[in-house]
Parts: sequence; C-alpha cells; structure tokens
Amino acid sequence: MHDVNTADGGAAGRCAPPNQLWRAYSDAVNTAFLTRFLPKRQIDCLLKTDLFDEALSDGLYPHLSHQARSVVGIDLSMPTVQTAGSRYPDLRALAADVRCLPFADNRFDVIISNSTLDHFKSRGEILASLRELNRVLRNGGQLLLTLDNLANPIVALRNALPFRLLNRIGLVPYYVGPTFGPRGLLRVLRQAGFDTQDVVALMHSPRAIAVALARLFEKYATPETHRRFLRFLLGFEHLSRCPTRFVTGYYVAAHAKKR
Repeated sequence: MHDVNTADGGAAGRCAPPNQLWRAYSDAVNTAFLTRFLPKRQIDCLLKTDLFDEALSDGLYPHLSHQARSVVGIDLSMPTVQTAGSRYPDLRALAADVRCLPFADNRFDVIISNSTLDHFKSRGEILASLRELNRVLRNGGQLLLTLDNLANPIVALRNALPFRLLNRIGLVPYYVGPTFGPRGLLRVLRQAGFDTQDVVALMHSPRAIAVALARLFEKYATPETHRRFLRFLLGFEHLSRCPTRFVTGYYVAAHAKKR
C-alpha cells in the first residue's frame, strides 16, 4: 500500500494496490469495526487520517458521510488528496501530516485512523501522532484506530526481517514501520492521554493466499464468484471471537476516548 521509501503516516507515493476485490474486503472489515463503535447519533465533525482507500476504492467515506455532518480527510500525498476529493466532492480533503496537524485544539468529535501510524520509522513518531490526535479531539471524543498487529507471528516476522530484502524480492512493496500488539497499543494510548474502551483484532484471512486468489478471481471469475469469495473472506472474521484472535488478526484495533 505504501511507497517503499516513504514513512509518512499518509498515502504519499503508494504503489499499485491489491485489486478491487481485496479492497472490497478491507472496506467491509473496517466498516464493520466502525459500525460497532461509532456513536449511533450523527456527530458534527469527523477526521480521517488517510485518504488512500477513498482514492482507490469506495473506502470508508460513504459510511462516514452518514455519521457526521462534516468529514475532513488528510493525506501527505497531494495526488491522493486530489483523487479522493474529486471522487467525493463533499469530503474536505487536505494535504497534511498527522504528526503536526493544522487544526485548532478540540476540533473533532471523532477521529478515524486506519493503518496510518504503522508506517513511521519509530514508535516515538506514533506516540507524537497520537498526542496530536488527542490535541485536536474534543474532551470525551472518540478515536478509532487500527495498526499492523505485532502479536500476529507473520507480521512480527515481517517486521523483524530487513525491509530492503523483503522489498527486493517483492514480498513487501511498501514501507512498514514499527507497530504494537494489543498490550503495547494500550500502553501508548494511555501515554498519549486516551482511555481505551476496547481492543479487538481484524482481518483474519490468510493474507498472502487471499490476495493472490483475489487477483485471480477478479481477472477470470464472474461477479457471482466475486460475491461468494468476498463472503468466504468475511467468514474468517468469526475468528475475532476466539481466544487466539490476536494471533490470527493482521490488525489490532482500538476504541479509545480522550480523557
């Protein structure tokens, strides 16, 4: 998803994404997570810290536009901002860095940060970004956050191996940085001024196999097969109820509130 030379907390310079069938799965999983924790009433102002999804697929904006009267989306990549903004004219799309946000204190009711902060070069930058998100969030406001899950053995192995090697052989086409498992995420959220309400695991399908099959089916299969395959992938999300959920989930997700 990300450019191999960029650790930006946004979508700057990202390379070609997985196909639209895989994007549909990702959007469905993230939407289910948001539906579970977002306020049931409509809110005034919401911030999304990444516009990659909205630039390349339906993304989360169609769902978020019903949740908030105003949705602001940021990204470091101006082409990504422009593409997302052209696809969704009512989305306020801005070029900005999550580590230094151009917003006043206490601006937003809810912040959505899906797989944004796991592309920095240090955990210190993750903490700095979370403190910025806390600053612009209203008292009692909610943060819905996802990161690569370090408790997943495949993610842990990927992060332990040299990135340049993985990139050279084509296994990791984008830069991935330090991240946390559930315990580490709880700790860093507390340091940043959040009270965590819940931590869950997302996207339990075997990623490498699923992406390869999604590419194959999108190229050769019928729309009905696409729908069946999507239902098959979403069936893996039942693993989120198991004691082993943080071993199988590729993402760790938190619902937190500003103190």
